[in-house]
Amino acid sequence: MSSILSERQQDDLHKAMLDYLHTNGFHKTYDQFKAELPNQADFQPDPSAKTSGLLAKKWTSVIRMQKKIMELETRLAQALEDNSHMALPNGTGGKQSNTDWLPTASSAKHTLTGHRGTVNAAAFHPIYSVVATASDDFTVKVWDWDSGELERTLKSHTKRVSDCQFNSTGTTLVTCGYDLFIKLWNVENDYQNFATLRGHEHSISSARFLPGDDKIVSSSRDHTLRIWDIASTHCIKVINPHDAWIRCAVPSEDGRLIITASGDHTSKVVELSSGDVKAEFRGHENDVEAAEFCPPHAVAAIRELVAVKAPQGAQALANHGPVFAITASRDKTIKIWDVNSGQCLHTLHGHDDWVHAIVFHPNGQYMLTAADDHTIRIWDLKTGRCTRKIEAHVQFVTSMSWGRQVVGTQSSDKDPTTGPRLVNVLATTGSDQSVKIWVPTR
Repeated sequence: MSSILSERQQDDLHKAMLDYLHTNGFHKTYDQFKAELPNQADFQPDPSAKTSGLLAKKWTSVIRMQKKIMELETRLAQALEDNSHMALPNGTGGKQSNTDWLPTASSAKHTLTGHRGTVNAAAFHPIYSVVATASDDFTVKVWDWDSGELERTLKSHTKRVSDCQFNSTGTTLVTCGYDLFIKLWNVENDYQNFATLRGHEHSISSARFLPGDDKIVSSSRDHTLRIWDIASTHCIKVINPHDAWIRCAVPSEDGRLIITASGDHTSKVVELSSGDVKAEFRGHENDVEAAEFCPPHAVAAIRELVAVKAPQGAQALANHGPVFAITASRDKTIKIWDVNSGQCLHTLHGHDDWVHAIVFHPNGQYMLTAADDHTIRIWDLKTGRCTRKIEAHVQFVTSMSWGRQVVGTQSSDKDPTTGPRLVNVLATTGSDQSVKIWVPTR
């Protein structure tokens, strides 16, 4: 049988094999193999020879090549998937419409840089292509997310700015920070700081508008929730649901309930009117970083995941309000809870570090989470499977925000596809001091 190697290649291979056997102490095998190679009778191991260590080098290079091939195959598969999910113009019958768009590794449109510290939060304006970001550098920056341009920098806080949010009409921006202040900014008057709310006794973690936009709920390291009346700028209620740092407080859609995340490893559902704890979610093994009520459009998918049937008749009327809640923790897990019973229904595993953020996809079929493992992950709510992992930042991913923006003009009778349409947009922030804007690729 003829060899596929030339005589020179065979000679180099034999020398490399002899060198390997001698170097690694296989002296009997070395002597026997050498005796079977008449051309190598005079062979003496020489560390300076080109064949010295050649066998090990070739082997490791093959391993590296195999690894590289596997990485390229993975990237090709991701690229093919990304291509299949590209948003197409209205009416073209694409496989996935803009409404169902999910972020991919290639859909980061802009990387916004300018902050000089970790970026802790991002908030989309409900009408304009504007996003506000809060940072450890004591500032809030306002960007045009469509063009990627910085529009202004708000300077009033004297320590880390931890959270920001626009009200439902986009006329007011609320920010809060470790300087113990909550600040209100008039968007329509060049973002003038028109009010400062004082009362917390330690770092403020979050500040959110309650439905109706006339009140704000804030959470703090002083273990309290505070309710603020915007018109009077007074604190009208103090609630003490935890004995540890409250990382965030998020109101339900009807404003009756607030869900918290705390350093005591629990999340709680608090009734706003009475201040009573209606449910306690206990099961995480480390601080709970984020908590969200499941929005109504995602309830059906979670029911399928946890095999819980929808209530009927009078029971359905009695159980109005949030049905499920989601929590994310430093224990690297995401848990799904029954709001009424406080029972943990399902645990999602996949992240390799602290999980900081949760957002629901507008179509109700997916949930996105962000973590210190530099990734955002997309979960199919019906199966609980992680369907996509995206390397989002080079350092920790600290927060995430989803926006729906109406673009385009009024449609005409001749061409209805030219009318306004909803564009999905996602913002992620990181300890790498950047903000990334993710939009459908067209």
